[in-house]
Amino acid sequence: MSEERQLTFYLHWDVRKRASQGRHNFINKIAAVAANAGFEVAFDKSDRETLLKSAQRPGYAMFHMEDPFHDRALTMRRVYEYPFWAIERTAKRWDWQAARARFDAGAVPGGKAARFSGFWGKRLFGAAPDQAKRGGYVYVPLQGRLLEHRSFQHCAPLEMLEQLLAHDPARPVAATLHPKETYTKAEISALETLAARYPRLSVTQGGMADHLRDCDYVATQNSSAAFFGYFFRKPAVLFGRIDFHHIAANVQELGTAEAIARAPQMQPDYAAYLFWFWQQMSVNAGLETAEDRIRARLKAAGWPV
Repeated sequence: MSEERQLTFYLHWDVRKRASQGRHNFINKIAAVAANAGFEVAFDKSDRETLLKSAQRPGYAMFHMEDPFHDRALTMRRVYEYPFWAIERTAKRWDWQAARARFDAGAVPGGKAARFSGFWGKRLFGAAPDQAKRGGYVYVPLQGRLLEHRSFQHCAPLEMLEQLLAHDPARPVAATLHPKETYTKAEISALETLAARYPRLSVTQGGMADHLRDCDYVATQNSSAAFFGYFFRKPAVLFGRIDFHHIAANVQELGTAEAIARAPQMQPDYAAYLFWFWQQMSVNAGLETAEDRIRARLKAAGWPV
C-alpha cells in the first residue's frame, strides 16, 4: 500500500475517543469512504504541535474546526446543528463553498423546502416558530471580544451596538451576552456605559428562542442565532462576514444605514434558503447519500478517493 494512502484525523480527546470506537456518525462515514479507496485510517491529537507535524507526515489530514494549513489537509465542521457538516479547505466560514455559491430560490423545490424547514423548526424550537411575531425590538446576540475590530468585521461589536442605536432610533435593542464567553471588566464597563447613554438598550443573557420568536429582526456580527432566526422568518443584519449571508442585509455591502433600513421589510424565501443551505450545500450525515457527498468533496479537493 502506498504510504500516501493514509488518512489521519486530528481530534480533541473526547471526539477522538468516540471516533476511534466507531461512535461518531460523520467521521465514521469519512473513514468508510477513505477505507473503500484503500486508505489506512488513524486518529491523533489536535494540539498545536501535533497539527504542525501533520505537514511532514505521509498521507492526508482531516482537522476538526482547525485551519488546514497545508495542501494535504482539510477541515470538517458542523454546520450549526447535527447532522449537517462541511468539509472545507479553510476554517473561515465566510470562505466556504456555500458562502461563495449563488443562492437561487427559484431552483429550490418549494414543497420539499417547506416540509424541511417546518420539520427542523419544530425539532429545534418546538412550536415557537409558528408563534413568531414582530414585538417591536431588535435582538442582538453578542459574541466575544466586544472592544476589538477583527478583520472579518465591519466594526467592533460595541461600535455595532452604537451604530444600531443611531440608525434605528425608535426600537428598543435587546443585547444578550454569549453564555460560553468570558467578558473582561473593560467590556462589561463599556456595555454599562453605553446602556446608561441609551435607555433603549438592555443587556441580558440567554433566551435566544424567545427573542427569535418576538423580535422584529436580528442584528449581529455573525452569530449563528441569526441563521436560526430564519426558522422564525426573521430578517438579519450582518456586521461581519459569514456563510449564511445570502438573504441577510449585509452592512459591508450596503452600508450601515441602508442595511438597517432594509431589514424590517425583508421577506426572502426562508424555507428555500434553509433547504438549500443545509440539504444541498452541506453534507447531511443522516442521509444514505452522505458517503457519496463526502466522496465528492474529497475528490474536489484532489484526494485520491
